[in-house]
Amino acid sequence: MTKGSENGPLAGMKVVELAHIMAGPVCGLMLADMGADVIKVEKPDGDDSRRFVPPAINGESAAYMMMNRNKRGIALNLKEPDAVTALRRLLEEADVVIENYRMGTMERLGLGYEELRALNPRLIYCEISGFGRTGPYAQRGGFDLIAQGMSGLMSITGEGPGRPPVKPGAPISDITAGIIAAMGVSAAYARMLQTGQGQKVDTSLFEAAITQTYWQSAIAFATGVAPGPLGSAHPLNAPYQSFRTADGWINVGAANQRNWLRFLEVIGAPELGEDPRFANNHDRMQHLAELESILNEKLATQTTATWLDRMEKAGLPAGPVLDILEMQADPQALARDMIVELDHPSAGPVKTLGHPVKFSETPASIRGAAPVLGQHSREVLSEAGYDGETIDAMISAGAVIAP
Repeated sequence: MTKGSENGPLAGMKVVELAHIMAGPVCGLMLADMGADVIKVEKPDGDDSRRFVPPAINGESAAYMMMNRNKRGIALNLKEPDAVTALRRLLEEADVVIENYRMGTMERLGLGYEELRALNPRLIYCEISGFGRTGPYAQRGGFDLIAQGMSGLMSITGEGPGRPPVKPGAPISDITAGIIAAMGVSAAYARMLQTGQGQKVDTSLFEAAITQTYWQSAIAFATGVAPGPLGSAHPLNAPYQSFRTADGWINVGAANQRNWLRFLEVIGAPELGEDPRFANNHDRMQHLAELESILNEKLATQTTATWLDRMEKAGLPAGPVLDILEMQADPQALARDMIVELDHPSAGPVKTLGHPVKFSETPASIRGAAPVLGQHSREVLSEAGYDGETIDAMISAGAVIAP
């Protein structure tokens, strides 16, 4: 396992990740892929996601391995003063710390922002919480489901009005919060390289989920009416959604007028272009339910593959609705290196997802599998200046965990 990448855009950045489960680890994962040396600090029994099983691969949690590739791992018992001292030494030399503890936890350890800023003025202190570190909800814990509900996302997700609330299948507030945090850290790092001064980067699951409501919030600001769920349909354009075919589903994006008329030629229904209910986008949105019913009937006459072939030849935006295994086997996903295989020290060959941003000169890279608990404890402490005898003593005392 390399200490970051020599070629990535964030090569040379040193990150201490004091984060567990998802949002914080996503942030660390993004930075590590882009070349940062990310040291993941776990508690003695490890990140809680190590126990997110099944599924497991040779005893290793698939969820943990997905979120923690490209990182080095050290395990510290922060109830022991020697472990807190060791962590402080790591933070003294770090560029970034990521934490998603409950509010006040870092301060109780003597590792709050003010203390660490005095110790290391260059340090970028990234906090990811449920609702942010200010405001009336600052003390609340952070959970993806709660953030999705309070952000409005669950009110616009689902098949239609009057149905039970539905959350997106992915933990979208957790993942988005991690990506936004990585963006914030990268911006603060660029500033630190100019000025030598670090700063606090504070974001939350709540805010991350709110950013997913741009279109619906625009509608609500303009009309004073809260939009509701539309299934796969778009709140502003039609047709732009999933339709049933003879053997599955197809997504069609024929929202602008030119594509709408071209779409009608492909499906053999040019008469709909003369129908006053569907004359333009405004009319189609006003009669969306009728439009869906007619188009589902038309598209159900042929297979997904047949329609995709015809629409591609016509230059229409369309695509199949793939399941996760189908996505992982898709030639475009493979061509874009979004499916990567790594060798894990105990799980053996495991697959993970690739990095979604391609750099022409400083490529991101997937270099190593997630660490087993405490895999790099000795290595990292040695780099921090501890000799072997002292490390052994700390392991014996239970302050440090190593394999």
